[in-house]
Amino acid sequence: MNKTTPVLTVMCLLLTLFAAPAFAQTFGAGLTLPESTPVSRILEEPDSFIGQKLQVQGLVIDVCAKRGCWLYIAGNKPFEKIRIKVVDGEIVFPMSARGKQAVVEGVFEKFVLSKEQAIARARHHAEEKGETFDPTCVVSGETIYQLRGLGAEILGL
Repeated sequence: MNKTTPVLTVMCLLLTLFAAPAFAQTFGAGLTLPESTPVSRILEEPDSFIGQKLQVQGLVIDVCAKRGCWLYIAGNKPFEKIRIKVVDGEIVFPMSARGKQAVVEGVFEKFVLSKEQAIARARHHAEEKGETFDPTCVVSGETIYQLRGLGAEILGL
């Protein structure tokens, strides 16, 4: 066995480890917080996080197809997700972010919508996706929790 083979293997592994962050694309203000808060912890007691700057991380499961102005990140437990909404045009998330790992920071917000506002929101989302909308499917108002996105890194873009 050639003596240089193990050395080259170790060097390649180290290069891969240190080069990995270079494949992350930064959006907005980037990341400033030292650690992430698990999505499940936020969703267990959302009112206790309102107004706080938080960092979350996970798999991007959906992206706004029209303007790239929001995305959903999967939580750390099954069927959990959190919405990240950014100011239209300030940050634009590409559709290619879907299926990638992301770390996102923002301020946690709560919105209480009337039935009419919930209908308008549902109509807007249906239009974005090119789906038909039935307003009778909305029977009451709703409470929405989301991060107002300030910065993000998406790996593999």
